[in-house]
Amino acid sequence: MLYSLTRAALFKLDPEVAHDLTLKSLSKLGPGAALLGAGETRNETRRVMGIDFPNPVGLAAGLDKNGEYIDALAALGFGFIEIGTVTPRPQPGNPKPRMFRLVGHEALVNRLGFNNDGVEKLLANVERASFRGVLGINIGKNFDTPIEKAAGDYLACLDAVYAKASYVTVNISSPNTKNLRDLQSGEKLEELLSAVMARRKSLAQKHGKEKPIAVKVAPDLEDAQVDAIAAIAIKHGVDALIATNTTVSREGVESDPRAAETGGLSGRPLMARSTAVLSKFSRALGGAVPLIGVGGITTGADAHAKIAAGASLVQVYTGFIYRGPHLISEARRALRT
Repeated sequence: MLYSLTRAALFKLDPEVAHDLTLKSLSKLGPGAALLGAGETRNETRRVMGIDFPNPVGLAAGLDKNGEYIDALAALGFGFIEIGTVTPRPQPGNPKPRMFRLVGHEALVNRLGFNNDGVEKLLANVERASFRGVLGINIGKNFDTPIEKAAGDYLACLDAVYAKASYVTVNISSPNTKNLRDLQSGEKLEELLSAVMARRKSLAQKHGKEKPIAVKVAPDLEDAQVDAIAAIAIKHGVDALIATNTTVSREGVESDPRAAETGGLSGRPLMARSTAVLSKFSRALGGAVPLIGVGGITTGADAHAKIAAGASLVQVYTGFIYRGPHLISEARRALRT
């Protein structure tokens, strides 16, 4: 009830303004933020990628791009937090306005474009945080780095965040950075993962610990692309696939005036498409690589459907914006063993 009243006020503001205001307000609650979340219970732990997750419901990348609000978000009851996407150099992202609500569909369209303060600032924020739980760091390339040189940006970020991350996610699926999704194609993905996994090996020797590497994929993939990505992920020993990012499709929201905005669609309309791709990856991988399900979760039943489709863990973002902290506890209850 409280969040519903707060949301009504926030939804009168520009979505990006409301986003920033909410996070700043949440951080001011300090330890009081824990009152909004769900406490720890038994039978929720999951071991995935060699990591023990306190519960299987995580926060997807994109909400806290710079790692400024880790402690406040963790207090809400998430089993893990993923920050980013971060790039080697700071960049402003695409021109505003660049985020749009489709309220009747519990959806968002965004074309943010990896707006972030750069990897050095993110690491400084991580250093200040007291959170010692599972922290994923999502990495990408700068918008002006040619696609043929993209691996250099991913390696620079991997080098920088390796010591601080519980796992690192290679984001090759945002629709808002020109040509980024080309990295999902066979030859380019082979080259990128070969470089990333080789660098992981050297970093593991340097730091004395091998950190898991996840890859985040798009929902807009043909069956042959799913099979190819799955084969490459197995070949290179990727530790997890995160399925999926936002979609460029507008199926189911065509009547909404905001549907014409360019960018990635997230929220409830993404659920079916994202879960179908997740299921295809589950079949293609045959259990060789674990899956993290994200995209369209707005209820506990949605979270359960992701697990039923083959995911070991789930993440939320847009559903959290519409439902608030209650979604976390509801999803956790739905997945409790």
